[in-house]
Amino acid sequence: MIRKARKADLEAILGIEQRCFKHPWNRDQYLYEMNENPYCQLWVMERDGKVIGFYDLWLIFEQAEIANIAIDVPWQHHGLGEQLMQHLENLARENGCETIGLEVRVSNQRAISLYERSGFFIVNTRPGYYKDPDGFEDAYRMMKGI
Repeated sequence: MIRKARKADLEAILGIEQRCFKHPWNRDQYLYEMNENPYCQLWVMERDGKVIGFYDLWLIFEQAEIANIAIDVPWQHHGLGEQLMQHLENLARENGCETIGLEVRVSNQRAISLYERSGFFIVNTRPGYYKDPDGFEDAYRMMKGI
C-alpha cells in the first residue's frame, strides 16, 4: 500500500534514509518537508504495517520535482521502486504537471537505471552539485514528460 506520510512515519523514513544514502537528509530537513514546504507531497509504501519506502515529490505549477525516493535495503530489487515511480507520476499528472525532474549523483548507477527504465533521460550535468564532507560530486539533471 502507498499512502500519504504521517508524522508517526518520520522515524521509519529517517531509518530508511540512513540505510540507503551515503549523505542522508536529517530530521530537520524532513520536518521542514512535512510541516512547512507547501509544495511537498511525502508518501510512504507499507508492507504488513511497516514502512519500507517513501518518496518526496514537489508539485510546482506544471512541473513535479523528485526531491527524494528510497526503498529500504531488504526490499530492494523487487520492483518496488518502479511502483513508487509510477505512483508519483500518476500524482503529478493528476495535479496538472507536464514534466518530472530530478538530480541524481553521477555515481548512483542503480538510481540512474531506475530512472531510465521509468522513461527519464539525462538533460545535462551539474558540476559540483552535491557538496559533501569529503568534497563535491556532479549530478545529472534528468527529466521526463508526462
